Parts: sequence; structure tokens; C-alpha cells
Amino acid sequence: MTYVASCKLPTPYAVFTIHGFEEGATGKEHLAITLGDVMTTGDGIEPPLARTHSECLTGDALFSMRCDCGYQLDEALRSIAREGRGILLYLRQEGRGIGLLNKVKAYALQDKGADTVEANAALGFADDLRDYSICKPMLDYLGVASLRLMTNNPRKVASLEALGINIADRVPLEVGRNPHNTHYLSTKAGKLGHLLTTHQDDDVAVVGR
Repeated sequence: MTYVASCKLPTPYAVFTIHGFEEGATGKEHLAITLGDVMTTGDGIEPPLARTHSECLTGDALFSMRCDCGYQLDEALRSIAREGRGILLYLRQEGRGIGLLNKVKAYALQDKGADTVEANAALGFADDLRDYSICKPMLDYLGVASLRLMTNNPRKVASLEALGINIADRVPLEVGRNPHNTHYLSTKAGKLGHLLTTHQDDDVAVVGR
């Protein structure tokens, strides 16, 4: 992973700093978005609030309500802004690693009744192909060794800890439930082990972005 450049990123939430990285093996470009001093190399420094967020073009940019990705991205940035310190790693791993067009194919299968895990399997993919090892060199460059991680996914926590990244706390990030994604969220809880406190299909509320 090679660091490329940094610049200011003004947003409705705060003026962040965005850092660009390039993955040598694939040429993929990834981002770290930081606010305040996120270094944790000294003694007694509280770990920053953080999120590793895999790209979801449909949810992040096109306001799709089929998933909770865009809602989680917004809330993560808001939460970091409220604290005045934190980091978000934006990873170019569309569709849990299967790519944008394959995700569209998976959505087409879901329209016919498959859940997200069944759709991936029908296309010949595992349920989650994301590689969190790319986070380690980005965090090392920024001097971050410990995080308070915003996630509902215990697999993500385990993957980062296996890389030597200390997860001091898991901070739940449950937002964006709506009538279009209740089955998706139930599948994430039931088949992928996400820790969701309210994932029943009768617990619906439209959450606007």
C-alpha cells in the first residue's frame, strides 16, 4: 500500500482531511478520512472513534434503500464530527468484494426471492470476499494502533484483531432500517452473524438521509 496525497475535505459535518492510498498488487485506490489527531502511539491516548467502510456505490452515492450502507456512512461521519476526532477508512470493495456489476446481478436474484447470501452463492461467490488486511498499512501510516470501531459485524472485529490492530471497543452502528431492507438486515443477523438488536421484519421505520 502506497501513500499518495492528502487534502482538506469540507463536508456538512466537519472539515475532514482525506488521505489517498494505492494498493500495489491491484492498483485499487483507498481512502482514509480523518478528523483531529488520530495517532495512538503514545501512552494513555484514548483510541479514536473509527469505521472501516467498504464502498457501496448504490447506497453511498445513489441513496439506495436496499441496504444500510449509505446510512452507516453518514452516521459514522456525523459521530466522528461530534467527537471532533476519528477516522474512516473507505475501502474500494464494492458488493462485499464481488464488484458493482455482480452486485447488480445479485440484486436481480434477490428481486426473485433469494436473500443476499443465496444470491452470492448462485453467482459462485462466498458470502463475504472483503480483505481487511489493506487496513493495516493505512493505519500504520497514520500512527493508529488502537480503535473504537463502529460496526455491527463481529467478523470485522476478529479480522482486524488478527492483523494486530487493537479494538478497544465495538460501537454499534444500527441505522437506516426501512421497508426495503428489512429482509436484508434479517439475513445479515441470521446468516452473517451481525449483532443487530432490532432485526425483526415488523420493526420498520423509514429513515431519511
